[in-house]
Amino acid sequence: MTRRSLYPVLAALLFAMLGPASGAGVAAESAVVASAHSRASLVTDVDGWAPGRPLGVGLLLRLTPGWHTYWSNPGDAGEAPTVTVTASGGGSGQTDAIVFPTPQRLPEGPLMSFAYTGDVLLPLRLVPTAAGGAPSPLHLAAKAEWLACATVCVPEQATLTLTLPPGPAVLSPQAGLFATARAATPLPSPFKARIGRDGRFTLMGAGLSSVSVASAWLFPAYPGLIDQGAPQVASVRQGLVTIPLKPAGGFEPGRPFDALVVLRDPTGQQTALTVSAAPADAVTVPAPAAALAALAPAPPRMAAVPAARPGLARMLLLALAGGLVLNLMPCVFPVLAMKAMALGRLSGMARREQRLSAVFYTAGILVAFGALGGLLLGLRAAGSSVGWGFQFQSLAFVAGACWLLFLVGLNLVGAFEIGGRFAGLGQGLAGRSGHAGDFATGLLAVLVATPCTAPFMGIAIAGALAAPAWIGLVVFLAMGLGLALPYLLFACIPRLIALLPRPGLWMEVLKQAMAFPIFAACAWLAWVASIEGGANAVLAVMAGLVLLGAGAWLFGLSQRMAMAAGSGGLLRRGRFAGFLALACLLATLALLPGLVPASAGRQAGAPREPGWDAFSEASLDSLRRSGRPVLVDLSAAWCISCLVNERIAFGAAAVRSGFAAHHVALLKGDWTLHDDGITRFLRAHGRDGVPFYIYYPAGHDGEVWPQILTPDLVLRAIGAKTS
Repeated sequence: MTRRSLYPVLAALLFAMLGPASGAGVAAESAVVASAHSRASLVTDVDGWAPGRPLGVGLLLRLTPGWHTYWSNPGDAGEAPTVTVTASGGGSGQTDAIVFPTPQRLPEGPLMSFAYTGDVLLPLRLVPTAAGGAPSPLHLAAKAEWLACATVCVPEQATLTLTLPPGPAVLSPQAGLFATARAATPLPSPFKARIGRDGRFTLMGAGLSSVSVASAWLFPAYPGLIDQGAPQVASVRQGLVTIPLKPAGGFEPGRPFDALVVLRDPTGQQTALTVSAAPADAVTVPAPAAALAALAPAPPRMAAVPAARPGLARMLLLALAGGLVLNLMPCVFPVLAMKAMALGRLSGMARREQRLSAVFYTAGILVAFGALGGLLLGLRAAGSSVGWGFQFQSLAFVAGACWLLFLVGLNLVGAFEIGGRFAGLGQGLAGRSGHAGDFATGLLAVLVATPCTAPFMGIAIAGALAAPAWIGLVVFLAMGLGLALPYLLFACIPRLIALLPRPGLWMEVLKQAMAFPIFAACAWLAWVASIEGGANAVLAVMAGLVLLGAGAWLFGLSQRMAMAAGSGGLLRRGRFAGFLALACLLATLALLPGLVPASAGRQAGAPREPGWDAFSEASLDSLRRSGRPVLVDLSAAWCISCLVNERIAFGAAAVRSGFAAHHVALLKGDWTLHDDGITRFLRAHGRDGVPFYIYYPAGHDGEVWPQILTPDLVLRAIGAKTS
């Protein structure tokens, strides 16, 4: 799916708030072999093949809840799965060994298993060779065997077939599964390791400290070497992580010890590394400080593997807290006008109507969060590297949001009415329109709130995107509930409503005054459009505002004529004015297809402020090797929190002086337009949205900063004195 092809989808989401699109076809997935314990299929990462071009092939297992299968070392019991894939037809070849993702530790009484639960892809690599003759389809045949275990273990097997046509390497609907498996594949360790005769395992490196490592554990590469169920209580000090192991009968002192080590930082993010620990008497332990730095010539990138998914209960709590805090984020300031109006209406309602108003407002928020979350999950499953707030990377969506908010502002100042009684409409319709307004307010609150992530949301969003689809949707709905919670409390607790002033003329004055924050949001979105599409985009957005202004005036005129209609002629003129208003709306929508990012416009990743260089992973690695501290700022023009931090935190004279005095290298990554490199970097650190700040002290691993910054916080983090 190309970036441009997303524009109609995003525009439809904005104006209609439709549910998530239906799932893509399964062109690169075999028929499913199902049992009571698992469902197995053969999948590929692309929809076509060519001789000599590597092809990702994998066994996809969807395990029934409560059941699991095993890693390459199954632990104290079990057996590792086996998969063999052979190619025939237009080409030939056979896959390499399975590249196993990082497993879980599953205690089963006194025993310990290393296993997978839920959905797991076991990937393999195939390089087909041509069989001669004209290009023809490639037939893949797989033989797979695995154990599905719960209280009992059931051997299962499947013979799976799949045919791929010759063609370009177009990502298949299953490509996202391969990306997730690659992200969970352990990396070679940049640290040295040793194993003592008593089983004491030690990892040594300059980047290891209690700041970067909160806990650690390991999986031995082979069974029988250690007591795998014994506690692994790691101790961490500067440059050293020590894990005491209990040797078993197969342990041989004096021989290398291969293992997978998992390091968890204080925020819960995990990094999996493959190590080969040398015997202790073959390693000279260097002194701390300067000698430790020699062990890692290039600073290790500790977050190259995304965080492991937190538990469902923790994800839901983080999502609820994130949605609640989102009410206080600068991103939500433009929608405060709508919230103020909603609270103002509560004081004049009957008890039942107050509760219904809160229910419809909450329903609007939940529908919007569910639609955005579903679309994001669907695009991720289709292989697109998108993140939270991705819709604002579409110029068409930015323009549509600007126009929609402009109509809201015109409605607030009285250019036209929605839900009023005119042309003989009854009171029942007006009442229903009030609840429709509450629902629409919830939709718009999410529309304006999504450009930025609040504290707690980062881990929840990353976990939601890594989890099965139904869990991901539940997490997104929990965020929506957090955003709606303050309004729900006001509506459901009479004592809080009693604090609001009684209805009166002030409500009409407040309604009109609240239009101006909405217009300010329109100005901000027009500025975002100028960055994404240049002068031509601004011209199109402004033309749309003029057309909508004329349409709103004509629609209001038609309403007034209909209410005052004393003759057929006046009623006909009112209908004609309404027809012209509809024509203005359609003319505005016709501008959407022409709104594309300017090819010669501002490049993604270009810094907006003097003193900042464009971010890239290569420049980050180069600066860290030179021994300089580095600050990485990933932001976007449509992220209000990012802009507030730039002006208040980074723009302060004391902060600029602190950066200069401590020789801090400043790198800014601009995510205003889609950038695969920035998206990968965010996901590698367990994040899916901006703002994101990570500071690398000289010779140490990165420290992630909070999303809301102050000058004092920045100065303390870089080691500068504060007054």
